[in-house]
Amino acid sequence: MQIPTVRTERFVLRAPRRSDLDAYTAFRTSDRAKGIGGPFPAFDTHAKLCSLVGHWLIEGFGRWIVADKDDAPLGVVGFYYPDGWPEPEIAWSVFEHAEGQGVAYEAAVATRAYAYDVLNWKTVMSCISPDNSRSLALARRMGAVFERSFTHSVEGELQIWRHLPPEALT
Repeated sequence: MQIPTVRTERFVLRAPRRSDLDAYTAFRTSDRAKGIGGPFPAFDTHAKLCSLVGHWLIEGFGRWIVADKDDAPLGVVGFYYPDGWPEPEIAWSVFEHAEGQGVAYEAAVATRAYAYDVLNWKTVMSCISPDNSRSLALARRMGAVFERSFTHSVEGELQIWRHLPPEALT
């Protein structure tokens, strides 16, 4: 399987590459990774970067590296479906140097369009920690609505935010 490339007005959502490892490690080992259970030790970052590719191969969907037009990595956005999740979600993480540039919003909107237009999903959600105010604000900005809470065996309490269905986007 080849991981698809998605282009937005300002960014490229593309397959992870070895050259992304330094930026990905800086993110995962920092306090910015708290929203996804981190910070994490640097030694497992290579395996986690590889798992982004593996998710596409096993599930048929996954997360992309979001890069600028010069191919510099800005974050990780796309589909995530780990064990114990109620269904696949749109997930986003933005690297520190890209904060405040609309990266997560633009890439998450493109991801939602991919879910509906390419994967033919009828609905999609995002799982967000109740104390992750920035992600909660992004979900609201995208028009998602709080549906319910659930408790994951590892991640703890999370909230399910339901994104607009395809018919509501037209």
